[in-house]
Amino acid sequence: MQRKKECVAMLLAGGQGSRLYALTNNIAKPAVPFGGKYRIIDFPLSNCINSGIDTVGVLTQYEPLELNEYVGNGQPWDLDRAFGGVHILSPYQAKKKSSWFEGTANAIYQNMSFMRKYNPDYVLILSGDHIYKMDYAKMLATHKKTGAACTIAAIEVPIEEASRFGILNVKDDGSIYQFEEKPKIPKSNLASMGIYIFTADKLFSYLEADEKNPSSSKDFGKDVLPAMLNAGEKMYSYIFKGYWKDVGTISSLWESNMDLLGAEPVFDVADPDWKIHSRSALAPPVYVGNTGKVVNSLMAPGCEIDGLVERSVLSCNVVVEKGAVVRDSVIMANTVIKAGATVNYSIVDENVVIEAATVGEERSKATGIAVLGAGIKIGAGANVKGGAMLDSDVKGE
Repeated sequence: MQRKKECVAMLLAGGQGSRLYALTNNIAKPAVPFGGKYRIIDFPLSNCINSGIDTVGVLTQYEPLELNEYVGNGQPWDLDRAFGGVHILSPYQAKKKSSWFEGTANAIYQNMSFMRKYNPDYVLILSGDHIYKMDYAKMLATHKKTGAACTIAAIEVPIEEASRFGILNVKDDGSIYQFEEKPKIPKSNLASMGIYIFTADKLFSYLEADEKNPSSSKDFGKDVLPAMLNAGEKMYSYIFKGYWKDVGTISSLWESNMDLLGAEPVFDVADPDWKIHSRSALAPPVYVGNTGKVVNSLMAPGCEIDGLVERSVLSCNVVVEKGAVVRDSVIMANTVIKAGATVNYSIVDENVVIEAATVGEERSKATGIAVLGAGIKIGAGANVKGGAMLDSDVKGE
C-alpha cells in the first residue's frame, strides 16, 4: 500500500519583495527578520506544524541562499521527518522543459511530482510573506464539510483598501460566485489572504489546463481561480477573524513589528497555545548596563544596552552604546549604534554601524520611515532624513 499524506502544504517563498527596497537587495522577502528573533517565514511554517501538517514544500527563486540555509532540515519547526517534513523546491532543469517559475500557478505546476509523491487528498497553498497565526486544520475541516473543489481564506478589510486585494463576492452560505483580482470598484471588502485549500485531483487538473493555455499569466488569482468559477466548481470562502498582516511594504513591516509591543500586544508571539518556532541565533542573555534604559521594547538575546531604547524591536546582538537613543525603530541583528547617535522611526538592517549621527526623524514630525540596508556605515555627523532609503555608506560631516 502506498504511503500517503492527507494534506501537503506548498509555501510560495520566491518573491523578490521589491517594495521592501534595500531590505531585500540580497535576500528573499520571507527571510527578512521580524520581531527580534524571527523571520517572516517562521509564521506559516509554525502554523503548519501547529495545525498537524507535517509535509511542506518551500518554493524558492529570488536570492534563495539565506532562506535555504535558514530553513535547513526543518528541525526548529519539528519538520525534519523521514517521510514528509520540509523540502526546499527551487526551479530546476528537466529533460522536456525548464524555466524560472512564471507565476504562482506555474510554480506549483512545476512541482506536481513532489506533491504526487505523497498522494495527498488535499493541497494547501500558502504565501511566505504574511504575519499571522491560523489553524489550517479548521479550514481543512470546513473544506471537507462543504465538499468544495477550492476553499479560499478571506479576511474583511476596510473598503477603501479593498482594491489592493483579490476580492471575493460570496452568497449567504459562503459560496463564492465571483472573484475579482484587485478591482478598481470592489463590490465587497472580503479579501483573499492568498491561502487556498484544493482537493488535489481538481488542482492538478486545472494546473495542467492552465499550463496549456498560451494566454494565461500562470497566476492563481488571475487565471486558475476564475477558470474554476467559470467551470461551475464548488468554491467556498473561509472567514478568518484573527490578526493578519501582509508585510510587503516598509510601512506594514514597521507597523507589524510595533504590534508586538505593549502589555496587551495587538499580536502576541508569546502565546503558549500557539508557539512560533524559529532557528534562533546562539547568543548570550540581554545585558542592560547602569546607564541603559529600555521602555516598551522587545530585545533578542545578545543585545547590549547602555543607551536609551523606547518603543522599539531589536534583533540579536544589537549594541546601543552609552548616550545613544533609539525610538520607534526596528533594528536588525549585529547592528552597532554608537555613543551620540540618535535613531528615530527607522528600520535598520543587519550589520549596520551608526556613529554619532542622526537617522530618521521624530515619528510625529517625520515624512516617512528611514531605511538603512545591510552592512552600511553612517558616519559621525551625518543626518539621514525621514523616508530615506539607503543601501550604501554615508560619510560624516
